[in-house]
Formats: sequence, C-alpha cells, structure tokens
Amino acid sequence: MSAPAIQSAVDALDVDQFWERGYAILPGVYTPEEIEAFRQAAYASRGYGGDLLANPRLRNVITDGRMAAVARKLLGTDDLFYSGDSSFTINGTQKGWHKDNADRTDPEAPDWDGRYTQLRFGVYCQDHSEHTGGLNLRIGSHDLRNTTEGENLYVKTQPGDLAVWSMRITHSGNGMLLKDPEAPFPMPNEHDRFTPEEVAEADGDRIALFVHIGADDKHAKRYADYTKTRKYLVDAWRKRPYDDEARQAAKDAGLNLRDLPAEVMDDPSTGLNELWQPFPYEGQKAAPSAKPAPAASAPASVASSAPTTSGSNATDVAKATLRRAYRAARGGAKGVRDGWRAGR
Repeated sequence: MSAPAIQSAVDALDVDQFWERGYAILPGVYTPEEIEAFRQAAYASRGYGGDLLANPRLRNVITDGRMAAVARKLLGTDDLFYSGDSSFTINGTQKGWHKDNADRTDPEAPDWDGRYTQLRFGVYCQDHSEHTGGLNLRIGSHDLRNTTEGENLYVKTQPGDLAVWSMRITHSGNGMLLKDPEAPFPMPNEHDRFTPEEVAEADGDRIALFVHIGADDKHAKRYADYTKTRKYLVDAWRKRPYDDEARQAAKDAGLNLRDLPAEVMDDPSTGLNELWQPFPYEGQKAAPSAKPAPAASAPASVASSAPTTSGSNATDVAKATLRRAYRAARGGAKGVRDGWRAGR
C-alpha cells in the first residue's frame, strides 16, 4: 500500500468510535500481493520459533509503519511500545471468549485504571466476509469486567483489511459464519448445534498474523511483565532471540523495544504458567483461599476432630487425615509462592 493510501485509511479512522466500541477495521490496507506474500512467509516459517520481529520473513508486518500509524492515531502519542508479543497461526483451532490483558477478572486491578492503551492488531489472510473462521468479539466489552456481556459480532474481514482492538475486549478466534444471512452469529460454545450444510465454507487455510503495540506507559510495563509469566511466549523468545538487525528495525519503525527475549533467556522464574493466572499488584487484597493453613497447627486441629476409633484403625485414620492436612498446607503455600513469583 502506498504512503498516501495508508494515510487516507488512517485519516478515515474514527477514534471516538473505536474507544466506544473497542475495535476498528481499516479496509484495504494491504494489497493482494502482500497478503499472498504473508501467506507464503507463514508457510515457510513453520517451526522457526520466536515472535514476528525475530523472523526476517514476517518482520515487516510490525516494522513497515502501518500498524504504528494506526496506533499513533488511536492512542494520541508517538511514544509507542513493543515487547515481543506477536505471532502467526495456520489453521489454529482455539476458540472461547477471553480477554488478552493481564487483569481480566479483578475490577480493582491496574488494567482497569483509566483508558487501556494496549492494542492488538490482526491481519486475516483470507476472506471472512462470506467464509467461516473469522473473529468474534463482544462490542463494547473492553469496558466490562467480565466475558459474558456485550453484543456478539462476527467480524467480516476481507483480505487486505487491518483489524485492531483493545486488548481488554472480549473476543474469540475461529468464529462461525452461517450461510443464512438472517441467522444470528453463533457463540463460540454453540458451534456443535449446526450441521456442515448450514455453515459457510472456509476460504482455504486460515492464516492470521497478530501483533501487540501500545502506548509506552504503565499499562505497557505491566503487560510486558505479565507476558514473562506465560510459557508459550517465553519458549518462543528463548528459541529465537533478537539480533541487531531486529532491534534496529524496531527502532527505525519508531517502536520503543523492550527486549524480553534477553530478559527471560537465563531467568528460570519466567514462563511458568501454561494458562492465564491472575497477575499480582501492589495493594492487592489477598484471596482467602490463597492463604495456606499453618503448618504446625493444622495437624493438631485435624487430629482433634478425627473420629473416635480404637486400635490400628484409629491410627490409620489419624495418619491419613494428617497427610491430607499436610498436603493442603503445602499446596496452599506453593500456590501463594507461585502466584507472586509468576502470577497469571
């Protein structure tokens, strides 16, 4: 896309509508030739590892200036942040409502303090205006502290469109589009209700590119710290760290780069969470269930409540009860340690 063309797309971007609805679609940002090049680069990059910045075949998705131009318009700042959260998928199967930010369930957590300035960009390299497999999101849910509210929308992108959404918005991949244009969009948990004859066909292999870019602020720092707890990201960073060319490309694109691959390389405390876990913050109220039972007092209190039984049976019952109490105390203590060392 030429410089005047991308500038025209950015000029047409309705900032107020984005912050009201939580997402925007910029049509025709990429040419058909560029989309085909992304597809071929994704195929060639299977097993390569790392994020997109570390991948010379797909680096330009982040560094060609288009996403940065959109971010500057939406965020109202030139001070942009990137920390290694980008990827591509080929025929991914994951679906289910979720948010991408660190603080998803706690309304008192820092992510809900003011406007959230971290964005997710998506490039879908096939048609989803008439074909299934696109993005579902809940309109306006970036301002809702749950994943159950907000109108369900199937986003009908075409090849070349650039999608951008708040990382607080509730969304799901691999959406379903039905052939009946009057039918409501199925929820992620409703796909099994429909026969293949009712579902619009897929447009070949589903290839998508995803990039996080945000304002360089407190939300960016917290999000980067949180991503260091996620195993899939840390594994990718360790497999393919940045070289000088990647770092320079980010700088030339106007991105403030936090080199998380370097930070996690020799840090065994990172990448411990397979799934999302709440991320701790200063002043957080401790959850009652997270408190371990006192190691010394638990056995005594449990023993006193054991059923009165004579002989070896009583001894066996007491020992089993004590073992359960010990495991509970040890498990509770481990949960607290893990939550604060690598919480998400």
